[in-house]
Amino acid sequence: MLSLLALGLGASVALAQSTKGGEGHAGGSFEDGGDTQVSAMMMFVGNEDTVYILDKSEGNAAQINGHPAMGAVYDIASRTSKVMDVISNPFCASGMHMPNGSFIAFGGNGAIGPGGNVGDTGAGAYDTSYNDFAGQTGVRVMNPLDCSGSNASTASACLWYDNPNATSLKRMRWYSTAESLGDGSVAIIGGFSNGGYINRNYPIENDPVWQGNASQPTYEFWPPRDEEPPLMQFLVDAGGLNSYPLTFLLASGKMVLQANVSTILWDPATGAETPLPPMPDNIVRVYPASGANTMLPLTPANNYSQTVLFCGGSDMPNDAWGNYSWPFINTWDYPASSKCHRLEPEPQDGSAAAYVEDDDMPQGRTMGQFVLLPDGKVLVLNGGLNGTAGYSTETLQTPLYGDMPYGMSLASGPVGQPAIYDPSAPAGKRWSTEGLATSNIPRLYHSSALLLPNGAVIVAGSNPNVDVNTTTVFPTTYKAEMFYPPYFSAAVRPSPQNVPKTISYGGPSFDIKVPASSYSGSANDAADNSTVVLMRPGFTTHAMNMGQRYMQLNNTYTVNSDGSITLHVSQAPPNANLFQPGPAYLFVNVNGIPSNGTYVIVGNGQIGTQPIGKVAALPASVRSDSAQGTGASNSNGSSGSGSSNAASSSSSHTSAIVGGIIAAIALVGILG
Repeated sequence: MLSLLALGLGASVALAQSTKGGEGHAGGSFEDGGDTQVSAMMMFVGNEDTVYILDKSEGNAAQINGHPAMGAVYDIASRTSKVMDVISNPFCASGMHMPNGSFIAFGGNGAIGPGGNVGDTGAGAYDTSYNDFAGQTGVRVMNPLDCSGSNASTASACLWYDNPNATSLKRMRWYSTAESLGDGSVAIIGGFSNGGYINRNYPIENDPVWQGNASQPTYEFWPPRDEEPPLMQFLVDAGGLNSYPLTFLLASGKMVLQANVSTILWDPATGAETPLPPMPDNIVRVYPASGANTMLPLTPANNYSQTVLFCGGSDMPNDAWGNYSWPFINTWDYPASSKCHRLEPEPQDGSAAAYVEDDDMPQGRTMGQFVLLPDGKVLVLNGGLNGTAGYSTETLQTPLYGDMPYGMSLASGPVGQPAIYDPSAPAGKRWSTEGLATSNIPRLYHSSALLLPNGAVIVAGSNPNVDVNTTTVFPTTYKAEMFYPPYFSAAVRPSPQNVPKTISYGGPSFDIKVPASSYSGSANDAADNSTVVLMRPGFTTHAMNMGQRYMQLNNTYTVNSDGSITLHVSQAPPNANLFQPGPAYLFVNVNGIPSNGTYVIVGNGQIGTQPIGKVAALPASVRSDSAQGTGASNSNGSSGSGSSNAASSSSSHTSAIVGGIIAAIALVGILG
């Protein structure tokens, strides 16, 4: 009875209320995604074929080089994975792309042995059972561009570079956040030196800044700069609820940072901190409340306005959060918030930044995760109805592990049904669960989700346990799922041709051809409702996708007599802060149905000031009243959906773009 109550998900995966599309998948459905070999605490898309997975050091059955594996590479087409060697513990690391397409995982935890015990050699520097090294200052590099198939896990150029003696951060950073800058370098912000549930002792008056050398309220950059990591007062003021601070680079080059209920603008160039209004209703969105958060799509229609959406999390009282050891209440009984708020940190009209309450989610979520979809909508999935992220063997109210109702989990009530948010819909009508299936796999602490180049979403992980435990209420999970958004019910999807391999900031426009077989009906209507978008799925961990971003490129079109459509497309706007240099995927939407994404590099592939070109004028759109598409008819009502349709136009948005840019210029873990 307890297990059924905890799960609350039913005995099987519910079928989506839609038919299978032309690719054989039902829109809104889940499918078996295979085994990930290690529990997917962290993931990123490496290229069009592969996903890379990182886990903490724990007793995984999958072995490599004589020790439990902490990494794997997942083949999207076959839904199979192979282990990869990682030697420093990436437990709760952060991660970010680099301009050349490589990825770096920053920081982590000390060496860990069986049962989550501190490594037995050198005060946690190494463990002889799991053969892992301490990872708090780890800098692990992967360049996956040419890695696929069998060579993805075997070719020397495709392996993780993980050498703590050669590359390292200046400070220990467990639960830090990484955010790239407009020049392609990365800011690494905050974290623990060592600790547990939240980043504070209790009481805190003896050392509110460093918390007995357990907190790390500083920031540094990669590649390293000469200065010692400066203190960030914002992290100190956040009072312990400052792990994995939520960060988004803005057009001005400043960042909006959010932690506890505080919000600031931060200037990476000077370190200046400018207060913004606090999060309303005392709702904490940062870890371990772990509310869903994302920057909404940047489009010509909204003049590339940068607006961040925050949903869910927890409004637990400050004292309830406890300290490094454990929460002071039984968190699993405390309902997660369903509220959402939008924030435009740098309003283009010159007004003061202010939080605006948005439509509530269909139900409360902690550890809910936002995934931007290529049709301009936002998917939320994973998480629980109650409690927080993290795990523990006790709370202040429940001191005996045997009395913990959900094992080590501090959350309960897994939410198995996704929901979709439409940013372009009128207030009161932005959320929908219609036709979306319900998964029966609990996805709680250490779960993850990521957009794939084919437009599907991989969902994996969940492990609210100090070490592998496959028999507890919410077990260590190796099973992945594929979620297929509603557009997979389309009878046909666009198949664009002549997609470039690189995108610049400003410069000459380019043409993409959309064959007549990509759509049905009027060519003029299809052209009016065609958009080109750049998407970066990000580095996902702890209900965040660091670096995730969606940008629609400006376009006009020519409808050809054979029904094909030539899209005349602008390069990215001439401001690298809007979409930082590095890897991305280019999607073409026709009538709200996205193509597969094509891998591109945005910028010049190098760290440094990016070349900025003049924005080329686009030709006027040319229509043809007689031209028709030859593709199968999409009769499921999914055409013209999302902000991709609302943002499209038969005329150029170039003047609005340039004008906007100018105007904008656990016991959780191991106790130390």
